[in-house]
Amino acid sequence: MIRLGTTRIRISTIVTVALLALLCLVWVYPFLWMVSASLKTQAEIFSSGLNLIPRELQWENYWRAWVDAKFSRYMINTVAITLGTVSLTVASTSLAGYVLGRYEFIGRRVIFGVLAATIFIPAGYTIIPTVRLANALGLLNSLWGVILVLSGTGNVIFILLFSAYFGGLPKELEEAAVLDGAGFWMVFVRIMLPLGGPVIATVTILKFLDAWNNFFVPLVFTFSRPDLRTLSVGMFAFVGQNETDWSGMAAAATLSLIPVVMVFFLMQRRFVEGIAGAVKQ
Repeated sequence: MIRLGTTRIRISTIVTVALLALLCLVWVYPFLWMVSASLKTQAEIFSSGLNLIPRELQWENYWRAWVDAKFSRYMINTVAITLGTVSLTVASTSLAGYVLGRYEFIGRRVIFGVLAATIFIPAGYTIIPTVRLANALGLLNSLWGVILVLSGTGNVIFILLFSAYFGGLPKELEEAAVLDGAGFWMVFVRIMLPLGGPVIATVTILKFLDAWNNFFVPLVFTFSRPDLRTLSVGMFAFVGQNETDWSGMAAAATLSLIPVVMVFFLMQRRFVEGIAGAVKQ
């Protein structure tokens, strides 16, 4: 009976692994097809069907995307916007989450309610006043304008994550620091931020993805400045009036996804820890 039970467990494990492997293949197939299409000719993309192996590697597609379509410039713009957006977002949301999670004050619940309500407001509804304000401040058609808009919108979830995480930390940490003469900023920078590493990693990854892949805001803010376009907006370069350069677009999309995949693999453990820790708190 013991051997029979062990055999059943092994069979169920094999079946489970096989099903998960099949599911992963279905999930990853579009990405593999994109990489494959980036190494094919325009005609081969439509004639090869589901075949992922190119007849002859067309590396010139990457050269055309990087040089002719100016994706080298778009990459620099995207990196600058993403780094600036992530830095400002982490700084502002961590500070707001720390205050909401650690301090009791009048109107605290009201602030939580207002923040929760803003989650359901679509970003497109606020673009007109945002553009008018940016134009009045001289930030339209500039990278700084894009950075400030992206870092100031869609951050409610991050504030709530920081609030839940900081709110669950022992109060003795702050009390000991205050007894040693530490002020508000010293406690926040020297104690709370180092302890909030998992949540910082979570917010960094999520905001990185949002800023890197954002299309609407960079399109609006760089409409009259093609040299300030990001990678997502730069995809328009492959769409002509009569035809679309699908092989060049696939190469450009592959180039734009490489940094995203690298960042996620480097920070995936911290990302899971941050989500699990915030939920448990």
